[in-house]
Amino acid sequence: MKLAARQGGGKGELGMYCKIRSLGLHGVTGYEVTAECDLSGGLPNFTVVGLPDAAVSEARDRVRAAVKNCGYSFPVSRVTVNLAPADKKKAGTLYDLPILVGILAAGGQLKPPPEGAAFVGELSLGGQLRAVTGMLPMALAAERAGIRELYVPADSAAEATLAQGLTVYPVETVPQLCAHLRGEQPIAPAEPWQPRVEWEPGLDFAEVKGQALVKRAMEIAAAGGHNLLLCGPPGSGKSMLAKRLPSILPDMTRREALECTEIHSVLGLTSKDRPLLTRRPFRAPHHTVSIMGLAGGGSPPRPGEISLAHNGVLFLDEFPEFDKETLECLRQPMEDGRVRISRVSGTEEFASQFMLVCAMNPCKCGWYGHPSGRCHCRPRDVERYLSRVSGPLLDRLDLFVNVEPLEFDELAQTTDSEPSSAVRARVNAARQIQTGRYGPDGPGCNAQLEQRQMREVCALDEECQQMMRGAFLKMGLTARGYDRVLRVARTIADLDGCPSIRLEHLAEALQFRVTGPLAR
Repeated sequence: MKLAARQGGGKGELGMYCKIRSLGLHGVTGYEVTAECDLSGGLPNFTVVGLPDAAVSEARDRVRAAVKNCGYSFPVSRVTVNLAPADKKKAGTLYDLPILVGILAAGGQLKPPPEGAAFVGELSLGGQLRAVTGMLPMALAAERAGIRELYVPADSAAEATLAQGLTVYPVETVPQLCAHLRGEQPIAPAEPWQPRVEWEPGLDFAEVKGQALVKRAMEIAAAGGHNLLLCGPPGSGKSMLAKRLPSILPDMTRREALECTEIHSVLGLTSKDRPLLTRRPFRAPHHTVSIMGLAGGGSPPRPGEISLAHNGVLFLDEFPEFDKETLECLRQPMEDGRVRISRVSGTEEFASQFMLVCAMNPCKCGWYGHPSGRCHCRPRDVERYLSRVSGPLLDRLDLFVNVEPLEFDELAQTTDSEPSSAVRARVNAARQIQTGRYGPDGPGCNAQLEQRQMREVCALDEECQQMMRGAFLKMGLTARGYDRVLRVARTIADLDGCPSIRLEHLAEALQFRVTGPLAR
């Protein structure tokens, strides 16, 4: 913060200039913003420049009312506020507080804040501070910029403390902040927020009767982060099983938790009680979702469902009912783990390393292949229905499972199946093996392996090579499908605690390739 006095024009008015550090958001990334406040002679006027949007421009009225209602004098002069860098679009209400502090400091009503302090917050007309969205990415940006003290609304303080290396001051009102800056009544820094170590009860695999093959496929998918497709008639349990998948997902590392929280924070999906995501996200958009809703977009571009599912699960129920163009937008993010939104104003890139889980019926009526014979769809109708999902998209899936309808004896069972806690323990053990193998800076799971890494960790002996050669020819695998079989086999070996891929691991991985109605 800099404060300077200068001699004005010919009439000798005294002008004051002040700089206050703040922060802004560009996509899901924070960056430093400087609020330059200038008080000069002339007719009273209040101007905010630096590419402000409507919400930033309206800060003039909120700041003026807050200053007066808190017992301070609003300068009767020409007030100019520049939000630098001036070539980046500024959006939101988070610049209210730095503008107010700058005006009061420039007018001599407030002691200049320390050089290493930054201010973020929305003001009410009465001078109370309201929470802002995107606090975590801005706090991380403050840490990178060398800011030592961060003044934020009290409801946003817990989220700001997730960025280590900052002293976060929770501010409730403008008078409270001014008393702190004058040294009259210091504000106690916020304590770093710590997640509660507890497991919330929810849907459990113990409630699922039968379907051992499907549950095995979901365990493999969770352990390695693999994409999964469930195909079966209505009432066979596809959606029920998918909704229980979160109960067996592995624990998140701190890096993964921060990455997820940044995205959710920008969209206002965090709270003061739970500022950090401690469970992997599970997103299940309706099949009427648009391309923009799924991939992201808008002006300025905002993350979509695939980014909200980063490090978690994106569940698409009634898979063929989604618009075909909407589904095709998944192909590039599934390969790269990132989605790029290009607009005239620039390009935004959002993380989207998600695990895709899909559920679908084998035909339009849903009963194709059912023992009851109730399906009357013609072969060309079945083919037309299945063709709504393109071959290139199917080739990007790792595990395919036909969900068979349950027999009466299975439904009549009264004993519980294996609980999710037991499955989750095996999944966590397999993930720990992968983390130890790839290191903290390597792939997060086997599904993210690159070619150079696969040559080392997915090497096959001669017997496995022979099996893979026969499967490649008979099943018509593509090069991408070949790699995905190897990644799944590596995960099965990890669940088995085996350092190398054996014949039984490869055979199980091959059985989960395309079968049944999807084999076209």
